[in-house]
Amino acid sequence: MNLANPIPTPMISSLKLSADDNPMQYREIVGVLQTIRSHGRATNKQRQAEVGLFRFDSKELYTLNILAVMKLCYIVYLGAHSHGPNPSSYDLESATNSHYDLLSSTLGSHEKAKEAIIYSYNKHINGFAALLEEEEAAQIAKKPDVVSVFLSKVHKPHTTRSWEFLGLRRNGINTAWQIGRYGENTIIANIDTGVWPESESFSEKGIGPVPAKWRGGNVCQISKLGGSNKTPCNRKLIGARFFSKAYEASKGQIPPSQHTARDFQGHGTHTLSTAGGNFVPGATVLGNANGTAKGGSPRARVAAYKVCWSTIDETSCLGADVLAAIDQAIADGVDVISVSAGSTRTEINSDEIFTDEVSIGAFHALFRNVVLVASAGNDGPTPETVVNVAPWLFTVAASTIDRDFSSNITLGNNQVLTGASLFVNLPSNQSFPLILASDARFANATIEDAQVCKPGTLDPAKVSGKIVMCLRGGKIRSVAEGQEALSAGAVGMVLENDDQSGNTVIAEPHVLSTTNTHKTNEGKNVYDYYNSTESPIVSMSAAKTLLGIKPAPVMASFSSRGPNPIQPSILKPDITAPGVNILASYSLAASLSNLPSDTRRGFRFNVLQGTSMSCPHVSGVAGLLKTRHPNWTPAAIKSAIMTTATTQDNTNGAIQDADNTLATPFAYGSGHVQPDLAMDPGLVYDITIFDYLNFLCASGYSENLIASLIFNKTFICYGSHRVTDLNYPSITLPNIGSNAENVTRTVTNVGPPSTYVANAELPGFNIVVVPSSLTFKRVGEKKRFQVIVEATSESPKGSYQFGELKWTNGNHVVTSPIVVRLTSSELRSAY
Repeated sequence: MNLANPIPTPMISSLKLSADDNPMQYREIVGVLQTIRSHGRATNKQRQAEVGLFRFDSKELYTLNILAVMKLCYIVYLGAHSHGPNPSSYDLESATNSHYDLLSSTLGSHEKAKEAIIYSYNKHINGFAALLEEEEAAQIAKKPDVVSVFLSKVHKPHTTRSWEFLGLRRNGINTAWQIGRYGENTIIANIDTGVWPESESFSEKGIGPVPAKWRGGNVCQISKLGGSNKTPCNRKLIGARFFSKAYEASKGQIPPSQHTARDFQGHGTHTLSTAGGNFVPGATVLGNANGTAKGGSPRARVAAYKVCWSTIDETSCLGADVLAAIDQAIADGVDVISVSAGSTRTEINSDEIFTDEVSIGAFHALFRNVVLVASAGNDGPTPETVVNVAPWLFTVAASTIDRDFSSNITLGNNQVLTGASLFVNLPSNQSFPLILASDARFANATIEDAQVCKPGTLDPAKVSGKIVMCLRGGKIRSVAEGQEALSAGAVGMVLENDDQSGNTVIAEPHVLSTTNTHKTNEGKNVYDYYNSTESPIVSMSAAKTLLGIKPAPVMASFSSRGPNPIQPSILKPDITAPGVNILASYSLAASLSNLPSDTRRGFRFNVLQGTSMSCPHVSGVAGLLKTRHPNWTPAAIKSAIMTTATTQDNTNGAIQDADNTLATPFAYGSGHVQPDLAMDPGLVYDITIFDYLNFLCASGYSENLIASLIFNKTFICYGSHRVTDLNYPSITLPNIGSNAENVTRTVTNVGPPSTYVANAELPGFNIVVVPSSLTFKRVGEKKRFQVIVEATSESPKGSYQFGELKWTNGNHVVTSPIVVRLTSSELRSAY
């Protein structure tokens, strides 16, 4: 009933090139054609486009007629299946046939419907993905049983010591590892770029039989290495599948040799080993770290679902493939699904929770008690950039740990700056000429392009033998900046943060000696020195690993921020976890930098950054809780992790942001994850399926649509409901007026009998909790309370204010962030 966000029709015209044009222009035209192939469409009157192409070898001009109308991949979402949570083979076949019936009513025949459908979601998610024209998709959207029709979105990955920083000790007595039995027999699914199964992180040594709850059989869609007869999967890595139909429909066929869940990019191996990898000693990369790699649930079973395909293009994960993988993972009987990826939001769409593949998948995972953890995105620090924002998703931000990979830069005036670096292979006692990238550009390169060292901008005559200073930014990967510097003959690179990157310095596997610094480095500035002398020089020390860094955690500048742009009454992100300079297992087939020109391969481990790395940390902690409390709901597990988080760093000060200001819940949600405390939260804020359905009632969705989301198709919005009353572990009131506003919450006791006392603080507002104490006599007992917030004459208007609610019984502290904004009546009427 909802056709969301159609892609605009491209205007395609005849392109004329002379035979002497630059080959780079040829490549640009090919890129245009590829874009048309992936996204283009035309009306019936715009069926063909005539595009001029030429071949440089024969100097002849060729003209090709190409079909501009491309059928695009639409997802038709129908809610829940009537067959319930345990479908038979007959049920699955019937569901698929019903999809053919529905589509054939628009296309005219079953044969055309079968040809168009690339995925039939016939297990737990009801719907299908099909190659359709816009007019066909619009007709299907009008049918009464359709919840939504939307274009398959492009998703991208949101790309060791971290577990010690979180307080876990392998030989400890009472840490979360021991209490959660190392995640034993919990099954963690990872939806990513696949897996390198030969990694020691996935060895079956010491692992018992595959749990009986696993329903994925012996499916292991991983190609064997040359000369090996061994099945890549085992009792640790219990399953692997790949999903490529949407990607291939959009981007073209993948070679048959790559129809495998084997990881050629490295990202999926890294994230899966972070969530559930074994203890692996000797983890190091480029001489740094040298510790023991491990996952959050090191005794968990893991399964890989490959949905991301390009080794160099981040936008290689198609939503229809992602949804198919989630549907399969639920059917396979997993306990936790980890998704270190998210769609790129081009505009705010209030219906996103039913037009986003991860959101839809997570909703249906609830019915099988499956926790879905997702990354918050890497588009910070801009406000309202957080993705994966549905209330049933567990959304993770990224922050630093107390370990740095460090190198010192010594300027010609003997000033020393500390930066981040994985390796420097220059003599530490030798200085090299320093040149600013914008001063080293070709005459036809712009300053804006050159300062971020875009490909083809640096003049070798000016750069050769020098250390070049590039600016991080320009939406270009910094390892690509290093490649441009190396190609131009530089011996090293100083990578200076732009304003948006703040103080978050990152150690990356650059192709040449590189140190990343920030502009406020102890009051010292490379630019000031460079501009103060005619012959600037610089030297770099060898990279080394430093522990005990303070303060930590600090929010990563790239971590996407709230407020929640889709549902402002739900605070997002939910939590923060380590996501900067994270060492974990890697694919031996991938280059360290993922650059096509990088020939360095065969590395067992690598250092990566992003909310992609923080997400599996929380997935691993969720795995521990699943082992300890196998019957807890996803909401209870989420609550346990959120309400025990901390907003303090290792100096006992408030968590800072990357720009040296104090971070807020829009950066870290409830705070930084604390696995030990999460194992015994005292109280939890539980949410049932029907609570979520009532939330949808309050959000204005129709009863018919809501009823379609459950298998018996019957639901009525009884009584009155407010979105602010969803039993969420945080409280957000984005639109209060002069009258007092109250919200209701219910807590469930999961500890011994005791009495909890409330303490609430919200600067600038009056806040009261009723009742102010709660007494519990047994496990599972529930108590309801209200939080009443009232503005005062001191309450600031228009800006968000932050506070917290704590329930304490002497042994447990159950904390919820409170976010409030007092708005004018004019603004409230617009909501």
